[in-house]
Amino acid sequence: MTRNRDNLLRYIFVGSLFIVVCVIYIFIFIDLQVSGQDYYTMAPTATVRTRTVKLQAQRGEIYDRNGKKLVENSFSYDLRLDYGSMPQKSADKNSVILSLLDCAENSGSLNTLTAIKYSPFTVSVSGNNLSFKFNPEFFELTRANRYKKLAGELNVPEDADASTASAAFLTRYALTDSEGKLIYSPKETKTLFEYRMDMDMSDFSPDVPYTFAENVSIEFITEAKESATGGFTVFCDYERVYLYPGYASHILGRVGKIPGDNLEYYTALGYSFDAVVGNSGVEYSFENYLHGLDGEMLVTEDASGNIIKTEITKEPVAGLDVYLTIDIDLQIEAEDSLHENILFVQEEAAKNDGERDGEDASAGALTAVDPDTGEVLVLASYPTYNLATFSEDVGYLNTDENTPMVNRALSGLYQPGSTFKPGVAVAALDSGVITPYTIIDTKGRYTKYGSDGPRCWLYLMSNDVHGPIDVTEAIQESCNYFFYEIGDTMTIDLMNKYMSSFGLGESTGIELYEKTGVLAGPEYRIENNLDEWYPGDTLRAAIGQSDHLFTPLQITMYTSALVNDGTRYSAHILYKVCRFGSGELVFAPETSVISTAEVSKESCEVVRNAMKNVIENGSASEIFEDYPITIGGKTGTAQVSKTKSDNAIFTAFAPFDDPELVVTCVIEQGNTGSNAGVAVKGHFDYYFGVGDHSETPSAPTDNTPAGTPDGTPDGTVNGGATDGE
Repeated sequence: MTRNRDNLLRYIFVGSLFIVVCVIYIFIFIDLQVSGQDYYTMAPTATVRTRTVKLQAQRGEIYDRNGKKLVENSFSYDLRLDYGSMPQKSADKNSVILSLLDCAENSGSLNTLTAIKYSPFTVSVSGNNLSFKFNPEFFELTRANRYKKLAGELNVPEDADASTASAAFLTRYALTDSEGKLIYSPKETKTLFEYRMDMDMSDFSPDVPYTFAENVSIEFITEAKESATGGFTVFCDYERVYLYPGYASHILGRVGKIPGDNLEYYTALGYSFDAVVGNSGVEYSFENYLHGLDGEMLVTEDASGNIIKTEITKEPVAGLDVYLTIDIDLQIEAEDSLHENILFVQEEAAKNDGERDGEDASAGALTAVDPDTGEVLVLASYPTYNLATFSEDVGYLNTDENTPMVNRALSGLYQPGSTFKPGVAVAALDSGVITPYTIIDTKGRYTKYGSDGPRCWLYLMSNDVHGPIDVTEAIQESCNYFFYEIGDTMTIDLMNKYMSSFGLGESTGIELYEKTGVLAGPEYRIENNLDEWYPGDTLRAAIGQSDHLFTPLQITMYTSALVNDGTRYSAHILYKVCRFGSGELVFAPETSVISTAEVSKESCEVVRNAMKNVIENGSASEIFEDYPITIGGKTGTAQVSKTKSDNAIFTAFAPFDDPELVVTCVIEQGNTGSNAGVAVKGHFDYYFGVGDHSETPSAPTDNTPAGTPDGTPDGTVNGGATDGE
């Protein structure tokens, strides 16, 4: 009985203990559920980091007026070092770089590595030693301020030599040990030093990733990811693709990283340091439309750099599409015709035994405009270059003596020669200096200011004179003497008042960079500390010589003003702006009148009829013989120097009664103005669908070249150059 009772007590004790333990656990469980104190919150909190990554917006694309795409985007992949996931220790950063270099070599992608762009030092390897020199070109950049700031933080004296300064950076980058000995091989040290320095000078930071390799292959990406190397991201980039390579290059322009001297301007607008912007042409002028708005993505990582979550917090907005007034088919024809015209001049010169007959012709420009709107249909410049291969060709392009990167249509400055005379004629008619019926007895040499005054081209060539002629005959025959007389009577001030109102020496209004040229006169001489203005200078100015310098587009807009009875429209190349890829209209510029010359319709009509005579019976008659469309135009020849052939200029409009097109061509060293009419005729042929416009016209005959400058011994006639058109 006693034993049974003892066993019962034990059972009761064990059972009670079990019940107590269960109750305790139940209370603990209830407490955990109610208060939220569980195991995970009681354990140490895991480190979580968030960072913001830029999502680059697509750049707007470029079209011609007819909707033909000229520039589009293609996608490529860049491998970028990411500040947020890069190891913090300097030695570990070196390991990432070396690992990626191995991946690039193993995948055959070494050619994709980004070149070192910003380094204060030039590093050389000699055996087991490294030598450092300062790079003077770097210190001309604004980024030199970053180096100075960083050097100050490392306590590098301002007057320290390259060896002393580089030692501080070798330590910063964990490339030397405590005794100053290299940790890596000299070759590896050089590579790491250059990359680390370039990263610092490129402002590598949470907001600015460092592009390690561009346009990388899938093999490189796979190799890098399989190497388990952190610290990088693969970025989808957009590259510009030119659908008409080699054409319209001067118009379209280039894109690239922000130039150092513009960095402050763009960053103030919210651009990142590594943003791609337009650097020239349309890409530059319409950057505000094309650029778009970058987006943002929030990346959440653990302590090891593993991405836990990504969230797009701001969607990127593509740039706007830009449509140009350019007709790409006309542009291609113009560029080809311009090249063929130059070859034609060279071939014609080769048939002659003389010198300075055009054998040195090698460059030129052609512009075409709708005179009713100012819309620019063509801006051709030769020689040109290919935007698609620009990076490979830039070294050659920079040293080419023919300067192919210069846009001669907008930046080439040329004396207008006799193309200046129609404007002078309108001025003389409108101011009452002459009437349409005024007869001037033209002689060979103009002797008002001395017996050795300037001569007419006809007198110079054959000792002959034009005799008594009116303004229509003077324009048709391009008689210098007639324009000496009316220019002298008007005075330079009155003449320039009119010519300026026609747009010469003034901005055309085009959105691209252009030079405004020079309208010769006393003011220009005084402003530039040049020789005093003499009466003889007015004579030369009246025939398009003296200090006059204009661009081909200026001459085209001036001719358009004569066509429009003095109304001068702003030249423009922007046709419209649309939503990316949709064609939805956002903006279209309106036709704009810059100025209106106060000239009578009758005066302009007299001159236009005279310009028609130039085509039908004058210096351009052989080029346009039996042409089915009535045209008005004017040839011009301008002397360049005694060692070069004369420049050839030709400006024309068609159809005569209701002009749709005004075209100007300049051929440098083209010899005679009619030679420049070859490309203009080809352009009209193409535009109006006349005949077989693919063939170069037969050789024109123009025996009215520019003469040699004359000057009186007493200096009253300063230069007095003749013009042979």
